[in-house]
Amino acid sequence: MKDTIKKGKVTMAVAISLACFALISVMCMQFKIVNQTNITEIENMRETELRTELANWKQKYEETENKYEETKNMLEEYQKTQESNEETEKIVNAELEQVNQTLGKTDVEGEGIQVVLKEVEDSEMGKIKADSLLIIVNALKSAGAEAICINEERVVNMTDIVTINDTFIKVNGQRILAPYVIKAIGNQTYMESALLGNGGSVDELKKLGYDVSIEKVNRLKIKKYQEEIKIKYME
Repeated sequence: MKDTIKKGKVTMAVAISLACFALISVMCMQFKIVNQTNITEIENMRETELRTELANWKQKYEETENKYEETKNMLEEYQKTQESNEETEKIVNAELEQVNQTLGKTDVEGEGIQVVLKEVEDSEMGKIKADSLLIIVNALKSAGAEAICINEERVVNMTDIVTINDTFIKVNGQRILAPYVIKAIGNQTYMESALLGNGGSVDELKKLGYDVSIEKVNRLKIKKYQEEIKIKYME
């Protein structure tokens, strides 16, 4: 009887063990299938996402490349325009400088001559008048003087040289006093010959008793015309 009971317990234990083994085996298979399914889905999802991301990056790259080319072309156009503008600006500035020099609106330097007129107290001619200065200025202009000043007042086309009440001279509206220093930039030989030659203005002034001297200067400085140039009648 005991042997029968013992055998029954052993049989039951074996059956239970087999059942547990079978259950565990089924569970493991299920876990494996689930794991395989999840990994495959995840891999598929990652591949899809990567494809999508790659497509997005490709689109962004193409957009960036197009933008780069567009910007590059714009910069090249700007550079060409800038170079053209700079060249135009140089030409305009050169022309403007030339105009300003012609109008006497710039300080200038160069070789020339300096004429000094001093008043002589015992002279019958008395004080030097504006006419005497005008004679010298006109002679210098005729000899090709490029710039002239009297006592640092620049002589331009609109300059007025006048005697006020037979007592003093005004140049450009400014009162000037003797000695009168006339500077002229230009060919020294031409200008000196125009003043000293037979019948020249300086020669005539000397005959009248004025103290006039001429000096060649290798580097003269003449200041610009200080007043504003106003055009009243020309259009």
